[in-house]
Formats: sequence, C-alpha cells, structure tokens
Amino acid sequence: QVQLVESGGGLVQAGGSLRLSCAASGRAASTYVKGWFRQAPGKEREFVAAITWGVTNTYYTDSVKGRFTISRDNAKRTVDLQMNSLKPEDTAVYYCAADSTLPRLLSTPSYWGQGTQVTVSS
Repeated sequence: QVQLVESGGGLVQAGGSLRLSCAASGRAASTYVKGWFRQAPGKEREFVAAITWGVTNTYYTDSVKGRFTISRDNAKRTVDLQMNSLKPEDTAVYYCAADSTLPRLLSTPSYWGQGTQVTVSS
C-alpha cells in the first residue's frame, strides 16, 4: 500500500506560479513511478506529468511542456510539481498518483491522493 497526500494548491493570477507537493508513505513508496493528473469541472481526469525512479525520466502532456516541472526527492519520499506561467485553463483539481510501472501509471494508477484545488484567475 502507498499513501499519497498532496499540498500546495491555491488561487493564483494568470502568469503566476504554484508548487504542488505530494508526500508518499507506505511500502515501496520511494520506488514507485509517480505522477500528477488533473480534473477540470465537467471534464475527464487527464495526465499531466510523471517521473520514474532510479534513472530519472520525466514525461509531460503537451499542454504543460516548458511551463511545468516534475521532480522527486527519494530520501523525503516527495514528488513536486512546479507550475509556472499558469493559465486559466490549468484550473483543476490536481491529483498525485503512483504505481509500480510507467504503463500502469498512465493507464489506471493503483494509488491516488485526495487532490488539491488549483484555480487560475484571468
């Protein structure tokens, strides 16, 4: 089991920045692939970014490339999402997720956090 707790959401003006953090605990929490998803009102949940363990590789959805950066601290068991140049369309509930492999994370993650609201005003 892996437990995930997000923090760092809030309200920001367009062009601003926010940093989300996800603290992981439980068995294998430090070795799982972790990522961020988001769900805007009336829309399906979508993938945002992912980061692997070991040889660190990162993956992003096209709409956030160049603006968002995902990072992890294995010692602290945290994964962060630095969001810059935020746009109103980034408004959503952001969820941290984890699974044992990247394909599983991108398909249907086994573990989810409770979500944190990010609101970008125009």
